Amino acid sequence: MAERGSEPRVDIVVNHVSKTSEADLRSVLVTSVLNLDKLDTDLYRGTHHWIPSTKRLFGGQIVGQALVAAANSVGEHLYAHSLHCYFVRAGDPKVPVLYQVERTRDGRSFCVRSVKAIQHGQPILICQASFHMQQPSPLEHQFTMPSVPPPDALLTIEELIQHYLSDPNLADNTRQGLNKILADEVPIEIKPVNPPDFYRRVAMEPKKLFWVRARGHIGPGDMKLHCCVAAYVSDYSFLGTALLPYPNHRAQFLASLDHTMWFHSTFRADEWMLYECESPWSGGSRGFVQGRLWRQDGVLAASCAQEGVIRVKAVSQSKL
Repeated sequence: MAERGSEPRVDIVVNHVSKTSEADLRSVLVTSVLNLDKLDTDLYRGTHHWIPSTKRLFGGQIVGQALVAAANSVGEHLYAHSLHCYFVRAGDPKVPVLYQVERTRDGRSFCVRSVKAIQHGQPILICQASFHMQQPSPLEHQFTMPSVPPPDALLTIEELIQHYLSDPNLADNTRQGLNKILADEVPIEIKPVNPPDFYRRVAMEPKKLFWVRARGHIGPGDMKLHCCVAAYVSDYSFLGTALLPYPNHRAQFLASLDHTMWFHSTFRADEWMLYECESPWSGGSRGFVQGRLWRQDGVLAASCAQEGVIRVKAVSQSKL
């Protein structure tokens, strides 16, 4: 992680953290990942916590940090209701990211911010975020949340991997791969509803359900902050949904092209939410995925969509 200077921090993060009494339990997403340095008006710098095995920056981190920068430029009564992002270059984990905010429009009920994430003088992400003053309406409806076991009845990814590792007949290369997953310091907790087949021997529907939350304590805090954390969380394991029907293929190259989110209701990103993911289409070396984040009480918190590049290679049955 790059050394931080003495510049002031982003307000929506600092104000929250200063009120948190359980300092040792603070989510690293608040204290580090989404805690930007303010360099000038509408100019911020972000550093990195978790680097995926691809050695490229995690897309959810860039989206979450971009939303932090945008949210810091709007009034307290305005909350993010949507964001639309394009990933235009791979992120370099060796250097920080600069976030440049443009105040595109300020209206009475809505305002729009454009954010460029920049490395080496070039944009790596272009994001537009829209903020809305909360208003009551007689028009309210939503889909019904899927009926699934509660998170307390399920195992975490780490517990499932430990179960696999207890098999004395486990192949060495599989054991090494699972140990690498365990070694990752991912700031997200996941409990799959239908535990994945780590061997990927069976074709599955391009759908998955898992409970997800940020590691550590955030607290009720500012809804703007929870939206930024949810933006980070939403990109994790999302595009891989498109690979589930293809057990005889492995991804050689997997990268997000764009990412969109809509925020519907208030929620806490450090409490379990059900992430319902599906891939209605794949083709032309691209995959399209959609997702819904549900609160435990059945309220639809947010919706997501993403398209990404998926280049694969065939794998023989003997290697599965």
